[in-house]
Amino acid sequence: MTKEKKESGFFKKLHHKYRLVIMNHDTLEEKLNVSLTRFNVFIFGGTMAIFLVIATIYLIAFTPLKEYIPGYADFNTRQVLRDLSLRADSLENNLRQKDLYILNIRNIIEGRDLVEEIPDSVSDPQSFAIQELSRSREDSLLRLEMELAAHFEDHGWERENSSPARSALNISFFAPLKGLISSHFDPGKGHYGIDVVADHNEIIKATLDGRVILSTWTIETGYTIGIQHANNIVSIYKHNSSLLKEQGNFVEAGEAIAVIGDTGLYSTGTHLHFELWFNGNPVNPADYISFQ
Repeated sequence: MTKEKKESGFFKKLHHKYRLVIMNHDTLEEKLNVSLTRFNVFIFGGTMAIFLVIATIYLIAFTPLKEYIPGYADFNTRQVLRDLSLRADSLENNLRQKDLYILNIRNIIEGRDLVEEIPDSVSDPQSFAIQELSRSREDSLLRLEMELAAHFEDHGWERENSSPARSALNISFFAPLKGLISSHFDPGKGHYGIDVVADHNEIIKATLDGRVILSTWTIETGYTIGIQHANNIVSIYKHNSSLLKEQGNFVEAGEAIAVIGDTGLYSTGTHLHFELWFNGNPVNPADYISFQ
């Protein structure tokens, strides 16, 4: 009974009314009076607390104030950081691919095997150093075409038919194509090869074993393929309709490498423009190969 009376008395006290009066200190004039109960005060205080909590959550979640909270970055900032991270990964991957491409070009020039991945000693940024490549005995087609034009303007082209060249080229060449020679070898006019006319869709074959150092398309020569052979011999095949080999492929003599065509601004019809280079100098393919 005593416990029940205490609980009843507690709840009654919650509803006891009190008056809050605000008076002028000097005149004792009553300015404001409010009738209150303990229960009303608890309700008001709880409501204000809930309101403050909701307002704080709203300010943190939907206003820039959240950026001042440690560890709580703006969503747009996180998105930008994510995009930058993806771009950095993409750039790193592209750089590795370019490094692998340059490494394989160097391997082709120096006669080494191609690699599918960059060795750790090269990919390690601490140990990677750019070195100037010395000119090897197997040079690229681009260097040949860039340097030899000026060479023949200044020194003529008598050397390609010299006895040392004939002696070194005294090997069996495979005819890349059987047909009629429509334009002969004439370095004095900038024609460093011969033009062989044949039927449409005729297959072009490699004249010797070697590795493809050029497989591309240009405006002037259309689909062009170049092969580096042993003994500093390079063969070039221009104006094809399509190429069957890619740069870096190893081909054997007589293996199909392209299809005859009429591509490029310098082409005057379906034919093969075939060039043969020895030690950086063009030679007349008709002196070593029978195209009939």
